[in-house]
Amino acid sequence: MSRSGEQGAAPAGSGRAALIVNTRSRSGERVFFRALDLLQDMKVPLGATYAIRDPARLPETVREVMDDGSGYETLILGGGDGSVSSVVDFLAHRHVTLGLLPLGTANDFARTLGIPSEVEAACDTIANGKVVDVDLGLAGDNYFVNVASVGLGVGATEALSPWVKKNVGALAYPVAAVRAFLRHEPFTARLVFPDGDHEPVEHERLLQVAVGNGRFYGGGMVVAPGSGIDDGNLDVYAITLGRHRDLFGVARYLKSGDFIRNDSVSQYRTTRVRLETEPPLAVNIDGELVARTPQDFSVADNALKVVVPQASAAAHRHL
Repeated sequence: MSRSGEQGAAPAGSGRAALIVNTRSRSGERVFFRALDLLQDMKVPLGATYAIRDPARLPETVREVMDDGSGYETLILGGGDGSVSSVVDFLAHRHVTLGLLPLGTANDFARTLGIPSEVEAACDTIANGKVVDVDLGLAGDNYFVNVASVGLGVGATEALSPWVKKNVGALAYPVAAVRAFLRHEPFTARLVFPDGDHEPVEHERLLQVAVGNGRFYGGGMVVAPGSGIDDGNLDVYAITLGRHRDLFGVARYLKSGDFIRNDSVSQYRTTRVRLETEPPLAVNIDGELVARTPQDFSVADNALKVVVPQASAAAHRHL
């Protein structure tokens, strides 16, 4: 059952908004000025506006805006999944609503929530949408919105250069995944479930272990059938490195999430899990390598307020 709380009126009428756009994202600079005009025309009460050319400055800028005493109730962020993930620590469990202008290569968080990628429609969502509470994942103390993974996902992140993302577009993730697969070394993982909802389990010769919070990752692949960003659970899966034709069978159904029915895949739904690997591995958190195994994962219920289209079914009224 969904537990997300629909918060009602659109952000435009509920307090001032700050606009921060990562102009290094695709078409970011053009979108910044277009969004500025559109939001003002739609009577969104904008205060501070920032065009950030160095993505590394995003977290610092968001922190300053949130803590400067201006009382912003909405943060409008232009960027991709990496931009969202880099600032979510400053928004979690606060009375601040995130409005999103999807500018990334994958935009999986926006896809999960049904937020349109066209700037005009995204601005209309911010001005006239509804506010819902969604879950966040936690890898140790690091929040994530989509997926944390070890194995192939890390290799794909390393192969996903800025040039590839900018020039290959939506095919960047499949291209990076193929490169990573050709270099992959299988590993062993042990999964421990502190809440006792599953027995501890060990998997050998693995291609990947992923822990999903949202519904989509990697440019539109589904974490698991029935997965959601408001269900209070994490979806964990482990893919065994088998025959190539078996792996192609897994890859064939990644878009629908039906890959978990393949014999090479083990799937668990839980609220907490500890991941141990041999050898120790880097952890990819929403496209950034910021941790290593062993790692504890958990879910933060209703931790983030986001404005979504009125018709979005990604998060529902709290019952």
